[in-house]
Amino acid sequence: MSSAPLPLSTWARNISPSPTLAVDAKAKALQAAGEDVCSFAAGEPDFDTPEHIKEACIAALKSGKTKYAPTPGIEPLRQAVAERYVAEYGLKAAAAQVIVSPGGKFNCYLGILATCSPGDEVIIPAPFWVSYPEMVKLAGATPKFVLCDDRTGFKLTPAQLAAAITPKTKLLVLNSPSNPTGAVYTREELAALVDVAVKHNLYLLSDEMYEHLIYDGAKPTCVATLSPEAEARTITVAGFSKTYAMTGWRIGTTLAPLPIAKAISELQSQMSSNVTTFAQYGALAALKEKEKTKASLATMMTAFDRRRKNLHAELNRIPGVNCLLAQGAFYLFPNISSFGLKDTEFCSRLLETEKVAAVPGSAFGAEGYLRLSYATSDEIIAKGVSRMAKFCASLRK
Repeated sequence: MSSAPLPLSTWARNISPSPTLAVDAKAKALQAAGEDVCSFAAGEPDFDTPEHIKEACIAALKSGKTKYAPTPGIEPLRQAVAERYVAEYGLKAAAAQVIVSPGGKFNCYLGILATCSPGDEVIIPAPFWVSYPEMVKLAGATPKFVLCDDRTGFKLTPAQLAAAITPKTKLLVLNSPSNPTGAVYTREELAALVDVAVKHNLYLLSDEMYEHLIYDGAKPTCVATLSPEAEARTITVAGFSKTYAMTGWRIGTTLAPLPIAKAISELQSQMSSNVTTFAQYGALAALKEKEKTKASLATMMTAFDRRRKNLHAELNRIPGVNCLLAQGAFYLFPNISSFGLKDTEFCSRLLETEKVAAVPGSAFGAEGYLRLSYATSDEIIAKGVSRMAKFCASLRK
């Protein structure tokens, strides 16, 4: 006698898989099958982790750093993270406020879990990183989107924020520099948003993962430094993946007011215990061996800046494509709405006919755009944008 399959949980049934990872996986599968694919999908530097970071990890392994570590991270790393915020931003940060987690994604999720309950609303400006809404839903809260298109430089305005707030609003998510658009808010723009959030007594989750990947003299802003009120309600997420080409190491950081930091640590103790112990010593070297790290970052940024400008120029030469020049991260977010196709169909046909992988803007809450990562070689960028120009020309016939 057969029985009906047992149902999965509400969380499992309602979660959406990451569209960025899905596109990247499809591109890699085609490459493995021998296809010449130009992929703009991956959100990770195409540089290797600097040698001094790898060597520190190897040394930690050899010296037996293979046991459980404290849940919030090894003390020297937490102290080094706090000292970085003091040195770079003048923030009064202490090691007790720092939580080291298995990747910035998990830091964001824990920050949401620590502050949001079922029935709460979380305001997420769109375009948004694909994981924010799913994290909010997994916490039992409700994501509320506010579209910020290229007419506002992909930036949320204070008026838009104020209009979106309801009595249920608990948290505002900010991401500067932005994934997927590369937009960078000025200090004044962020201060105006924080004023609205403080007025309505909201928490702030400030995802600053790309803080060191900025161009054209733009300056990163640590939201917690904007005012004492901001410091008291801001959960600052950063990490090592993007700045130090350490995506596979899975090390992110949270800096938060002590009550929130304590709650995050307690949640993490029941969910992942701690970050891989020996990997934390590599992260520590990234912060301690500053001159070596600075040199590695400078090399990477020179390449990113060159690719950013080249890709931007070539995209805007394609009739029907309009693209703003990003000031941060390693993404461009061109508008392709003039072609009259859904962005999902555009991307599907682009991959099928020209073997170019891009992520549709609708994955980030913004229909009619593409996210193109220039964390890839100059050769792939040149070949890929040429193929995209050919594809767009075929749509206009």
